[in-house]
Amino acid sequence: MATKITLAQFVKLRNGVPLGHTDSLKSMLSRSLGASSFAQFWQYWNPVWGYYLSQCVYQPIKRFFGKSIAVAATFFVSGFLHDLAIMLIKQQSSILLTVWFTLMGLAVVLSEVVKLRYSALPWFIRALINIGFIVASYYIAKQLLSWVL
Repeated sequence: MATKITLAQFVKLRNGVPLGHTDSLKSMLSRSLGASSFAQFWQYWNPVWGYYLSQCVYQPIKRFFGKSIAVAATFFVSGFLHDLAIMLIKQQSSILLTVWFTLMGLAVVLSEVVKLRYSALPWFIRALINIGFIVASYYIAKQLLSWVL
């Protein structure tokens, strides 16, 4: 039986510094933006949120449906929870983040299927690629919603 990793262990593993360390944000930004794949970007991005998504969404879904569906479903749930927070605050409906995050999840899955890696490129170029995935997904989500709604 596998031992469950703690939040503190997870953050240290992902950030390279302990939970609450003064360099946490700097480390997260450097590691995530400079990641050598879009999937790796998300391994480093917001490790506290990632821990809970991993434990409560990704791992249970992965057991029954496999990695790809678990990744896409985790992004969907994350987007929905972000939209839910916006709906509670603004008191108006929103699905933009659900669609956007789902598209990013699909980009992660597809980039892993084709084994897209850019580790040989300089940090700045890797950062531009990772940001490009995020911006392109957002743009496509906005376009999709403008056509549908």
